[in-house]
Amino acid sequence: MSHSPQIKVAATYMRGGTSKGVFFNLKDLPKAAQVAGPARDALLMRVIGSPDAYAKQIDGMGGATSSTSKTVIVGPSTQADHDVDYLFGQVAIDRAFVDWSGNCGNLSSAVGAFAISAGLVDASRLPTDGVAVIRIWQVNISKTIIAHIPMSQGQVQETGDFSLDGVTFPAAEIKLEFMDPAAGDGDMFPTGNLVDELEVPGVGNFAATMINAGIPTIFLNAADLDYTGTELQTDINSDAAALAKLEAIRAHGGVRMGLFDHIDAAKQRQHTPKVAFVAPPQDYLSSSGSQVAAGQVDLLVRAMSMGQLHHAMMGTAAVAIGTAAAIPGTLVNQAAGGGPRCKVTFGHPSGTLTVGAEAKQANNGVWTATKAIMSRSARVLMEGWVRVPGD
Repeated sequence: MSHSPQIKVAATYMRGGTSKGVFFNLKDLPKAAQVAGPARDALLMRVIGSPDAYAKQIDGMGGATSSTSKTVIVGPSTQADHDVDYLFGQVAIDRAFVDWSGNCGNLSSAVGAFAISAGLVDASRLPTDGVAVIRIWQVNISKTIIAHIPMSQGQVQETGDFSLDGVTFPAAEIKLEFMDPAAGDGDMFPTGNLVDELEVPGVGNFAATMINAGIPTIFLNAADLDYTGTELQTDINSDAAALAKLEAIRAHGGVRMGLFDHIDAAKQRQHTPKVAFVAPPQDYLSSSGSQVAAGQVDLLVRAMSMGQLHHAMMGTAAVAIGTAAAIPGTLVNQAAGGGPRCKVTFGHPSGTLTVGAEAKQANNGVWTATKAIMSRSARVLMEGWVRVPGD
């Protein structure tokens, strides 16, 4: 019996923020995978090692978590005044599925650096020393991201002393601006309300802020879920009943936000919406064992990603947090003490994060956001080729 030999595809393995994934230059993909469709999905799943009934991704590049089961495709921009197009694929771990419904804010921090190193940015726009400003078109959500990439001697500077909670080692700081972060062309608050009552049959009724900013997110009060907001991964991810409850909330909230026609559709859209719960500041120990004092933060936030409590905070969810915090009356704003604000520092399982956001209210009462700002870091972990069976 004959078997197809392995093929190799040029790729770069990168950390971006508190995530890592496999990055591809669009032109390096096999022809069939250079366009959206089953061939592309099949290739990316095989690269990552999915679907894996053991949920370990041993036979691929994935790390068996939502933060490490990720792929990125970068190519020349199809948009005026942009340097590159960036497409993000969240690969399911135990199912044959690639979710293209949203962005990854953490890996966004690595896109500019990858684009420069891959020769996708006009060299005349790059300083020998200083900061390169890279305009990225995020294809999944049709939004602009501006990355400020440090340069040294004509190369991307990856080393530095910027520390990011959730990442062990320091690196160079990369500033990101998420322009017009409200997702899609609809209202930032798809129900028209800053706070709704979300009915989840068999589970309960919950006050909820449902917002499209960065990524569609459903915010709940931690206390309404019988949580404190200080929970770590082990407190949630080992509790099957809690995971089922949070997934039911996500499914019904997605229908309420107009993302699904029926709750069953949530099974085919695991990446969005996100569910997060908030609480006022209090002392807690982070997952690394370090103390986070109540005085260090404006509020506490815990967020679910791909059915599990995230070990830190998704970058796109941080955009949603910052935007919602800037709007008086949302649950996020209330947890942070209320009133107008242009930035917020929140506690997450790995430590703290600060995000800024600009929001304004029109005469008709509709809220819009102009941009959200945060700092991350990124670096190349490995580069060369990934190999997959040719079939």
